[in-house]
Amino acid sequence: MEQGQQELPLPFPELSGDMPLLPARMVNEYQYCPRLAYLEWVQGEWAASSDTVEGRHTHRRVDKPGGDLPPPGEADEEERIHARSITLSSNRLGLIAKMDLVEGEGNRVTPVDYKRGKRPHVPQGAYEPERVQVCVQGMILEEHGYRCEEGVLYFAQSRERVRIPFDEELRALTRNAIDGLRLIAAGGTIPPPLEDSPKCPRCSLVGICLPDEVNFLKREQTPPRPLAVVRDEALPVYVQARSAKVAKKGKTLEISIEDKVAQTARLIDVSQLVLMGNIYVTTPTLHELMAREIPITWHSFGGWFLGHTIGTGHKNVEIRAAQYRASFDGAACLRLAKGFVIAKIQNQRTLLRRNWKGEDKPDDLLEAFQQDVRHAQRAPALPELLGAEGQAAARYFRHFSAMLSREGDAASLAFDFTTRNRRPPTDPVNAMLSYAYALLVRAWTVALTAVGFDPYRGFYHQPRYGRPALALDMMEPFRPLLADSSVIQAINNGEVRPTDFISAAGSVAMADDGRKRFIGTFERRLAQEITHPVFGYKLSYRRLLELQARLLARHLLGEIPDHPNFTTR
Repeated sequence: MEQGQQELPLPFPELSGDMPLLPARMVNEYQYCPRLAYLEWVQGEWAASSDTVEGRHTHRRVDKPGGDLPPPGEADEEERIHARSITLSSNRLGLIAKMDLVEGEGNRVTPVDYKRGKRPHVPQGAYEPERVQVCVQGMILEEHGYRCEEGVLYFAQSRERVRIPFDEELRALTRNAIDGLRLIAAGGTIPPPLEDSPKCPRCSLVGICLPDEVNFLKREQTPPRPLAVVRDEALPVYVQARSAKVAKKGKTLEISIEDKVAQTARLIDVSQLVLMGNIYVTTPTLHELMAREIPITWHSFGGWFLGHTIGTGHKNVEIRAAQYRASFDGAACLRLAKGFVIAKIQNQRTLLRRNWKGEDKPDDLLEAFQQDVRHAQRAPALPELLGAEGQAAARYFRHFSAMLSREGDAASLAFDFTTRNRRPPTDPVNAMLSYAYALLVRAWTVALTAVGFDPYRGFYHQPRYGRPALALDMMEPFRPLLADSSVIQAINNGEVRPTDFISAAGSVAMADDGRKRFIGTFERRLAQEITHPVFGYKLSYRRLLELQARLLARHLLGEIPDHPNFTTR
């Protein structure tokens, strides 16, 4: 550009068709962290934190509409304006904003944006993202014909108002943020995570973004910081009583049997509603659970997983598109399937080594599992991989009884030493294994759906009508760690007794009381905290399922080179 030549800014192209308007809050998020804005705006991710809850509390008063914002030119010059919760948009700018408060006189107005916390002691009175957000509001007001030369940030905790002049520097910064957000949204490529940033630990989406984990798996340089996610105290509610009814009363669930209330549970304490058999759920209950994004999972009375009910589903289409692309790529399917099978064999080997009840160490057996791993690694196609998995599974279940106690009631629980039988199971331990696998399928289906996957399109298990193939894929490494170990614990600790089983026509099923106690064993196992072997921080198995699903998404979207399967030492 020649010296003295003026730079003419290009006007924003007016939106047309079904292109969505950019919310002012998303421009704020982009200025704070482009990846965060992409996750929320493009992929539809969201997670609450103490900061977001406190922010909603701060806005409870200004979110109630009040006062009028007269059209520009119709108000007297001295007429005072005080309007709350005003939503305005501009197609030319491609922006929309819900303004907490608009003050002014006549045609001159000032947007006031409420912020939680105290005023930061920085030279410009506030951080850039907040200044950009209120500037967006000012630009929209100008588009509607008002004069808007400054904005105000009100910090609720310190009760201070900070004046934000809309100078050319701030306007240029705001326009750059708007263009940047549009660019990444149109490009369809998620920005890379921040590196060792102090912003990440307090971010509500840190458990979804996984900045340290993604950077570590890319370069293996800096170990991840402990995962700073809110501990979820909510737990699944199981209902298995015959002809039970689940209804909503206020903010609680009431479980009734023959019109008598048998149990209640606060909705805030419920993570899932698990129904075993013919349970009646009222329509208001379904509506409330969908609005709260609490899934309902449906099982047959015997525990067979039938499906689950959710609201509108996850908005992250990118994950499902990447999943479908990979599922039609034979090489990608084989690579992922090998990871699932190898991790499963390694975890079977570890479980046997840890729980072996014999006096002699099974060194030859453990080495045989290592040979199975090598066979799986060399498998040229899925059929050969299936053979390697089957060989390892036969070896594993042939020695499964060596992990069971032979004292007390456990000694009378018969088990087929040579094979795993099912449909129907013919002995108590096989009945427990089948039930545990049904519970694990349900847990994985819910976790995958919550992340944004289609649980019915897998890589190793081929799609069949009604079969959650991806859930079956992802649960392979966790069969020994969660399902089998729950069975071993329930037997060895005497939590399930021989009288908890019913035999009929050559098949064996668990009775009501036995199922109830075994569900408790399984849920305790999910709640158990372990140290992640790669990342080094502690987390529960329940949280681990979500983490593994998100890491699979990061791999399929091209952010990390491989999907790191979980194996324990």
